Amino acid sequence: MNSLCPNWSYASNHLSDPDGRIIFVWKPHINVTIIHQSRQYMTCRVDNLTADTLFFTAVYAANTAEERNDMWIELLDIQSSLSLVDQSWIVGGDFNEITHPAEHSDPSVSTITPSMSVFNSCLSQLEIRDLRYHGAIFTWSNKCPEDPIAKKLDRALINEAWLDSFPRSLAQFLAPDISDHTPCCITLDFPLPLADTKPFKFFNYLTAHPDFLSMVAEALICTENEIHSLYLLSVKLKELKGELKRLNKENFSKIQKKQKKRS
Repeated sequence: MNSLCPNWSYASNHLSDPDGRIIFVWKPHINVTIIHQSRQYMTCRVDNLTADTLFFTAVYAANTAEERNDMWIELLDIQSSLSLVDQSWIVGGDFNEITHPAEHSDPSVSTITPSMSVFNSCLSQLEIRDLRYHGAIFTWSNKCPEDPIAKKLDRALINEAWLDSFPRSLAQFLAPDISDHTPCCITLDFPLPLADTKPFKFFNYLTAHPDFLSMVAEALICTENEIHSLYLLSVKLKELKGELKRLNKENFSKIQKKQKKRS
């Protein structure tokens, strides 16, 4: 490690797993204290002179649901013992589980499995949710062109205290390169949009178009419990925004010029 990152510090979970599934590497000006480790995760406290203190739990979840269930319970225990509800806490990595069928590329995956339900229940109890992000929804692929499969296995999850401390933070899922997973880069203070950036605007006249209600209805059809519905709703609303822009451009763009031509 010293040859790759000279003068940097590092720690791993070799004490919990002979293969060392998780490694932390940090620069000298940052103070990192390892608080707890297991085979599937490591939790540390990060103190930086230029930012608030934060807690980071790196996750590399097991392939089996039984082992992951152990980790969900341990995370709840860690949250309670460290009083992380009141601390800026981010939980990120490979969870080896999806929250909803929409996070699987295979259309035949259409129902919530028991392991998905357990995962969602854990997130609900921990009161953590996805940090806003840029990049592809699917963060893992099997790298098999003949029978491609992709899923959202990697995420960055935050609590309310994190959002209070880092309201402009952002997760960016980058190109996977040779890996089957996409790397995730967390920016604590992402720049706000430039002043000349055009925000999405909703025009009331769109409601007069005969296709408007059907487009909105499709976006609002969400099933399952609240967690699943909110996630799916966010995905659908992003799609709806694009459709409304298209609807406006094709039917109402330069409407004054069109009226002059007709007259």
